[in-house]
Amino acid sequence: MNKNWWVAAFIVIGILLGAGVLILVTRPPRGNPIILLPAPTPAPITVYVSGNVNRQGLYSLPVGSRLNDAIQAAGGFAEDANSSGLNLAEILVDGEQIDVPQAVSPVATGSITRLVDPLSVLVDINTASLEQLDTLPNVGPKTAQDILDYRNTHGLFGKIEDIMDVPGIGQAKFDAMKDLITVGTSP
Repeated sequence: MNKNWWVAAFIVIGILLGAGVLILVTRPPRGNPIILLPAPTPAPITVYVSGNVNRQGLYSLPVGSRLNDAIQAAGGFAEDANSSGLNLAEILVDGEQIDVPQAVSPVATGSITRLVDPLSVLVDINTASLEQLDTLPNVGPKTAQDILDYRNTHGLFGKIEDIMDVPGIGQAKFDAMKDLITVGTSP
């Protein structure tokens, strides 16, 4: 009988251990699971590079890019570019337009050659080409084409203020260009 008591105790202990293991294995885990997400990648910025670069256009660059990165994406400076006034270390923002100016060019007047800053020469909005109109502040290729289309449809501008009749040119754009444009001989 002594022997049966040990066997019964051994069976009871085995059943209790088996039940404990079964409970541990089948119960749901406690707490919330940890979910690993991929590292966020910021969307690139888009800038428009125009003026005296080798390839004008829109360029997508990583956030934190500098002006030099945009110039390099546009194929570098053109031969007649004036880079001295540009801060190549400037950090770019999304939607920015970068217009690289033309270098001061020599103009012959009789036997005297003098330097003329191209921004000091007025652009005649009645005769200017797309490229000339594109040199005006806040005027890109699309706005320049809109000016040409308006001029072809409605005729010549009577006064410089008439350029505000072109869709997309409001008071702010006009204020930026008014000292640089003319309609023939009268500014």
